[in-house]
Amino acid sequence: MRSSLTMVGTLWAFLSLVTAVTSSTSYFLPYWLFGSQMGKPVSFSTFRRCNYPVRGEGHSLIMVEECGRYASFNAIPSLAWQMCTVVTGAGCALLLLVALAAVLGCCMEELISRMMGRCMGAAQFVGGLLISSGCALYPLGWNSPEIMQTCGNVSNQFQLGTCRLGWAYYCAGGGAAAAMLICTWLSCFAGRNPKPVILVESIMRNTNSYAMELDHCLKP
Repeated sequence: MRSSLTMVGTLWAFLSLVTAVTSSTSYFLPYWLFGSQMGKPVSFSTFRRCNYPVRGEGHSLIMVEECGRYASFNAIPSLAWQMCTVVTGAGCALLLLVALAAVLGCCMEELISRMMGRCMGAAQFVGGLLISSGCALYPLGWNSPEIMQTCGNVSNQFQLGTCRLGWAYYCAGGGAAAAMLICTWLSCFAGRNPKPVILVESIMRNTNSYAMELDHCLKP
């Protein structure tokens, strides 16, 4: 089975898959921010949370120790986190699409040309830029009441208070940076140049097809 990628292209496809899976997995895991509330550890992503308070019997607050997403998009604590959810999700989707096409290029001949590889690299740059923008927007939501309750009531925009950033945040940002810098550069050398013989055959095939159609139209 002949590949449409060069050796560099095979490395590019592998790294594209790794960066896409890393960023996308980190996007869905609620381990971007760690804090504590009512003596229990609490963690957040942009649209998910682990451990949250609810009112029990007698209107007393109790902590439910489970992970889940917010009930609706509007329930996400801040506008910045809502924007972060959309932007980061779009970037992850773009990286996954490019990674899928790159992996298929390892198995299919003439799927990815040199120019197509560069276009896919540009798409990876955009995807990484979107995820990086989401990571930059994330600290703007640290002044919401829900986050402040978890961070000792002293957190603010770009000030964590008693909270700390989680490993998923760094993985998402690292995957985006690798996609923007490494994968985009490797994509310039990923595809094979089309063979002259193939180009000539394609031109001749199209010419013969047009000639047959023209001849058919001119016949009375």
